Formats: sequence, C-alpha cells, structure tokens
Amino acid sequence: MRIAEFARATGFPVDTLRYYEKIGLIDPPLRDSAGHRVYGDAELRWAEFLHRLRTTGMSISEMLAYARARAEGDATAPERAEMLRQHRAEVAARVANLQECLSVLDTKIATYEAMMSDAKGPDHAAPDHRDQRGTRPQAAE
Repeated sequence: MRIAEFARATGFPVDTLRYYEKIGLIDPPLRDSAGHRVYGDAELRWAEFLHRLRTTGMSISEMLAYARARAEGDATAPERAEMLRQHRAEVAARVANLQECLSVLDTKIATYEAMMSDAKGPDHAAPDHRDQRGTRPQAAE
C-alpha cells in the first residue's frame, strides 16, 4: 500500500509517518519503480503498535528506545518486556486517576440532576400569581 492508504490504515498523518521514518522509528519502506513508498503487513502491524503506544502517552524518545531494542532482535525481549511493563504501570495509574475523576463527575452530575428534579416539583411548577404590587395573594387553606 502507498503512504496515503497506510496513513488511513494506521491513523497517523502522512507527515507523521515521514517524520517517524526520518528519526528511525519506522524503517524506510520499499519503493516502487516510480519511487513511491510501499508498505506491507509487517509495517502496518508495527505502525499500529506505535499508534497504541503514542495513544497511551509513551513519549517519542521512549518509543525510539523500544524500536532500537526491537531492531536488535530477540535477545532484547526481556528489556522490551520491562519497558512495556513500566509503561503499562503508568497507563494503569492514569486510568485509575481518570476513574476517580469520572466518579467525582458522576456525583456532581447526580447532584445537579437532583436539584433540577426538585425544582420541577409541584411547588416550583405552579404559576406565579402576583398582583400589580408584586405580592402574592394569600393562599386559601
């Protein structure tokens, strides 16, 4: 696939893919006879993984360190696994923090919904019958 199709498939803009290639995060792809980049399934899987790392907040420098270790082969599997374990712990901590934030938001929303529900009760929904002086007539008991 060419770069535009590859960009659509990975979710990365074309400029980002070119930048990643320039800094060594993505290996230079093969070129067709016209000199256009041609990407295959292996490049797609790698770019999709990079996209997930980026989405979860991994920095470019951390991604580069991971990519360099990956390029060194299977001997770096323990190192790469540790990098991913550390990153996962950071992501899990952010998710837990976001869960707490969601809980606070849910509580606040429920408070406002209860206030609005109370405001729509029978006392508040009755029409306001003020006389010309702006005072309400006494209710009959």
